[in-house]
Amino acid sequence: MKIALLGYGKMGKAIEKIALERGHTVVTRVGRNDSMEDITKADVIIEFTSPESVLGNLKYLIPTQIPIVCGTTGWNKHIAEITKLVSQHKSSLVYASNFSLGVNIFFELNKKLAQMMSRFNEYDVKMKEIHHTEKKDAPSGTAISLFEGLSESLRKENWHLGNTLKKNSVPIEALRENEVKGTHSVTYQNEIDRIEIIHTAQTRDGFAIGSIIAAEWITNKKGIYTMKDVLGL
Repeated sequence: MKIALLGYGKMGKAIEKIALERGHTVVTRVGRNDSMEDITKADVIIEFTSPESVLGNLKYLIPTQIPIVCGTTGWNKHIAEITKLVSQHKSSLVYASNFSLGVNIFFELNKKLAQMMSRFNEYDVKMKEIHHTEKKDAPSGTAISLFEGLSESLRKENWHLGNTLKKNSVPIEALRENEVKGTHSVTYQNEIDRIEIIHTAQTRDGFAIGSIIAAEWITNKKGIYTMKDVLGL
């Protein structure tokens, strides 16, 4: 499989390493100021850029009909527009706030736990995330996905930054520390006890492997998908 990497920072380099190990070829690497003219040589495009550029990138790439794996967050409010564009051009897109297999299992555990905890109003729910200092968005797309996974069961309409409790809202404490790959926790607590689920990424390889698995999966498919579709969760 011939891969175009759109975004060649730490994540792009980690993806390249895994792609080569799995027998794939990287035909072009597009950094911040590079031309995208060589992407047409690729069988699939893996996009890990920035929240500021991702929407424009998707609008440019979708008409090429080359399958896209998008790991950049910050564009979900445009999902209807992008879905329509994918349909119009008979293209294909897999997007996710997090491509890690472990995180996607964590998403499902989070939903299940929220369903169980919905019966017990005496517990307060809080979320916390820790990422590296270069992480621009706070909370992260992964944290927002976790909130969306529990919001319906717990009847929580909103989230807010911080760790103080507010009615109908879930606090998300977003910390940034050096060299942290990513830690997410969801905690239920009352005066008697505390229930907590945690996912900690120890390297970037989990995200890279997941994006390559998604790229392998999307070949010869049309439409818009998430990592849940890829993994059959």
